Amino acid sequence: MKTLSIDIETYSSAPLLKCGVYKYAEAPDFEILLFGYSIDSGPVQLIDLACGEKLPSEIMAVLTDKAITKWAFNANFERVCLSRFLGLPTGEYLDPSQWCCSMVWAATMGLPLSLEGVGAVLGLEKQKLTESKELIKYFCQPCTPTKSNDGRTRNHPYHSPDKWAAFKRYNARDVETEMSVQEKLSKFPVPNRIWGEYHLDQQINDRGVALDMTLVKQAIVMDGRSRLQLTKAMKDLTDLDNPNSVQQMKQWLADNGLETDTLGKKAVADLLKTAPKPLGDALSIRQQLAKSSVRKYQAMETAVCSDGRARGMFQFYGANRTGRWAGRLIQMQNLPQNHLPDLEQARALVRCGDFDALEFLYEDVPDTLSQLIRTAFVPRTGAKFIVSDFSAIEARVIAWLAGEQWRQTVFTKGGDIYCASASQMFKVPVEKHGVNGHLRQKGKIAELALGYGGSVGALKAMGALEMGLTEDELPALVDAWRQANPNIVKLWWDVDGAAIEAVRNKHTNSTHGIVFSCQSGMLFITLPSGRRLSYVKPRIGENRFGGQCITYEGIGSTKKWERLDSYGPKFVENIVQATARDILSYAIQTLQKCSIVMHIHDEVVIEADKHMSLQEVCEQMGKTPPWAKGLLLRADGYETNFYKKD
Repeated sequence: MKTLSIDIETYSSAPLLKCGVYKYAEAPDFEILLFGYSIDSGPVQLIDLACGEKLPSEIMAVLTDKAITKWAFNANFERVCLSRFLGLPTGEYLDPSQWCCSMVWAATMGLPLSLEGVGAVLGLEKQKLTESKELIKYFCQPCTPTKSNDGRTRNHPYHSPDKWAAFKRYNARDVETEMSVQEKLSKFPVPNRIWGEYHLDQQINDRGVALDMTLVKQAIVMDGRSRLQLTKAMKDLTDLDNPNSVQQMKQWLADNGLETDTLGKKAVADLLKTAPKPLGDALSIRQQLAKSSVRKYQAMETAVCSDGRARGMFQFYGANRTGRWAGRLIQMQNLPQNHLPDLEQARALVRCGDFDALEFLYEDVPDTLSQLIRTAFVPRTGAKFIVSDFSAIEARVIAWLAGEQWRQTVFTKGGDIYCASASQMFKVPVEKHGVNGHLRQKGKIAELALGYGGSVGALKAMGALEMGLTEDELPALVDAWRQANPNIVKLWWDVDGAAIEAVRNKHTNSTHGIVFSCQSGMLFITLPSGRRLSYVKPRIGENRFGGQCITYEGIGSTKKWERLDSYGPKFVENIVQATARDILSYAIQTLQKCSIVMHIHDEVVIEADKHMSLQEVCEQMGKTPPWAKGLLLRADGYETNFYKKD
């Protein structure tokens, strides 16, 4: 035996989508109902555990056999559930290095992250059965007690033998579909290096990170109290039945002489600049009520395991256009920033439940709770966090790829890229808090908005007008940035031409160390790291301006599989972000002995012993990968007793 393909069906009263598989499998009523498997791609066999069948001793032994690779679609689910099935305690899980995941394989090819979606796109002969959702709801989740079901809260096989027989067929079909995915993708095997990254990712997810549950629970209580107060104040001010209603609020504002089409975050901030009392007071309260900080705390409370740690927060290859990680459960990728100068004091007041002092000292309770979200992540007792992140990673990567030498010089000298950019654009010296310091802001907004072909619209979306720039200034800013960065502009269109040529002529070509090739209905872009980005069924099409572009199939903004279009600057964005991801992955590998508990965008968080050196971690993280000769990296960091944005 070399491989064992597995698909299991389970029951738990814990809500899987909200709490994640680690907490789901901890529930006292968790059990595995069906175990479908195939040995070395042979006929599928099924063990009906719910009806008393036992897993063969041979298969039990295979689950911990290092010599045999276990396969599953979203293998993290099977591996964690089987860890509980085998009786491993919380915090201990089957060795991920023995597992491979066909969902990850699909993701590396730019395919959907669902078995049903992959089957449809690949046109598999044996696809996932369509009645699966109804059967899962019936057997895998608690049911509502009613008169017709005699008040039961769970459906067992004997309650519907016909449905149970269908459920067993569905389980067996899933194993067949998963093997069909592997067979269909066999021409494009996942490199061992990517499997190594996946196994490290699984170790980090298994390790999890500790949560300060005292802070979390008190924050939820305080948020509830704050909302009651704010809602009462809003009702007293407006006499509205439901001041949370957008329609009622807009009407009340209009009746009092303030017309607005929307009550979105930006619109309310603009209205507050000129709104007279009591309209300004009402809008200010609405702004506080709109803070969704409590949802993050609730997500923490829902996901935390019995040992006080949250697990499973990172989805490997979750962004399959670039291969970057995606957030799950608590969504680490979009935590609010903190700007409170006395963060520790505010944190202490929440922990001890002193609402009155918090309200007196900080006034805006929802905003304060929002700024404290990061601080809920804490190291284990006796340890500290070391947080290290790359400095201006995307700016460094695009300068390196494009050969924009003046930018490379800035990085060599440890300069400020926003000042240097402004200086290059306006042909005058610019120093932060010094000579021509007012131009730094223009350099910053240009850097953030224009690197990937953005124009006036990108500057506006980045908040240029809110930062004090005028509409008339924006076109000149775009021109100045592009003239200052001719090699980056050239990179956009060299990449555009290379990609179009590869798709049109179905052959391989390269530019700037990036290789473009078409094979078996796929466009592959090979990065300097050797990793490939995949675009499904590429064609030469026409963009909305009537120009030539590449179209391909993928998940669009509607979360549906559709035909999308791309062109040079957008491909460059994918390439730069994917390369930055590979640099982060290299850093994670070099620091793998250091107990990494989180990584967010370009940042790594280590749960470190007190003697571990911050300087050594930053030096290690800032090492350039062997495949990126000439790329100048720098990592900065800090030590802390709770997570925060330094």
